[in-house]
Amino acid sequence: MSGPLRPGPSSWRRAASLILAAGGTRPGAGFRLLLLQRSAKQGFMPNAHVFPGGALDAADRSADWLRLFAPYQGPPRFGLGPEPPRCGTPSPVPPDGDAGALPDDVALRICAIRETFEEAGVLLLRPRGPRPAGVPGEPRASVRRDARDFLRLCAHLDCTPDIWALHDWSVWLTPFFSHGHGYNRGRRFDTAFYLCCLREPPLVCPDSAEVVGSQWSSPSEATRSLISKEIWLPPPQFYEIRRLENFASLSDLHIFCLDRASEGVERWLPITLLTADGVVQLLPGDELYLKDSDFLEKVLSTEKSIEEVMREGKKFHRIVIHSRHHCSLHVTVQPQYKHIYPKTYVASKSHL
Repeated sequence: MSGPLRPGPSSWRRAASLILAAGGTRPGAGFRLLLLQRSAKQGFMPNAHVFPGGALDAADRSADWLRLFAPYQGPPRFGLGPEPPRCGTPSPVPPDGDAGALPDDVALRICAIRETFEEAGVLLLRPRGPRPAGVPGEPRASVRRDARDFLRLCAHLDCTPDIWALHDWSVWLTPFFSHGHGYNRGRRFDTAFYLCCLREPPLVCPDSAEVVGSQWSSPSEATRSLISKEIWLPPPQFYEIRRLENFASLSDLHIFCLDRASEGVERWLPITLLTADGVVQLLPGDELYLKDSDFLEKVLSTEKSIEEVMREGKKFHRIVIHSRHHCSLHVTVQPQYKHIYPKTYVASKSHL
C-alpha cells in the first residue's frame, strides 16, 4: 500500500453537531433521531442527511456570554463539572488567541444549540428566572445573518443555551478524501458531536436555505432508508447511527451518557484507503490504521479489491464504502474510555 502526499494544506475549522434523540409515548420504548436534509446547493455534503450543526463562530466564544450566565453559573466550567480528557489525534485547528473567550467545550455547545435553532427551528434554552419573555418575531433569520444575535435573543428571553443538556459523544476530523466528492483541499472540520435526550420530539421547521427537509427516524429506520436509496448518510453519521443501535430505549441511552460523562471522548481522523473497487475508511484500532499526523493530507491506496483487503485482516475498525448507498461496518476491536462501538453490520445484497 502507498500513501501519496497531496499538495496544498486544507483549511480547517472547528464545528459542532448535535444528535437529538427523542422518546415516544410509551415508557421504555425506542427513540428516534433528528436527521436534516442539506440543500443540493450546499458546497459541503450537498443532499446529505445529517445531524444539525455547523461551524464555530467567534460569537459563540464571546466573553459577552459571561454576563448572561451570571449569577447562576460562572467560569471556567459554568457548572459542567470537571473537564473531561481529550484523547486521540490532536486538533489541526490553531488555538484561539482571545484570552477572554469561553473555553472550547462551552463555546462548542453554544454553537451546536445555535446551529440547531438556525437549521431546524429547535431552541434548547434554560430560563434564568421564573418567567422568560416571549420569543420576538423572526429571530431565526436574524441569527442566521449574524451569530451575535443569538446572544441578544437569549438575553431578551432571559435564558441561557442549555449547555448542561448536551453530553460529550464523539469528535470527528474530516478525512482527506470523501467518497464521491474528490479530494478535500478546501473546507475540513474538527467537529464535536454532542448528544441530547428529549422526552418527545419537538416541532421541526427546516430553514429552507441550508436545510430542505427533516425526519425523525430510529437507528434501524435510518439504516433501511440508506440502503433503499431514500437518503444518503455521510460516513460519520452512518457510524454514529449504527452505534446508537446498541441502545434499546431513551432511558438506557441517557443513563449511559451520564455514566461515562467524566471519561471524555477521542478525536478520530479516519484514514482513507482507496481500493480497486471502492473506499475503506480506517479508524483508530484497526490493524491498517497509521498513527501519523501526516495523514491529515494523505490517503492510502492499493490495487487490491475490498474483498481481498478484508480477507487478509482480522483486527477491524473500518467503514467500507462500496458505493454511495452500499456501506458496511466491520468492528472487532474493543472500545476505550467506557464508550461503545457499533456492531459489525453488512447490508444484505438482496436489499441493494
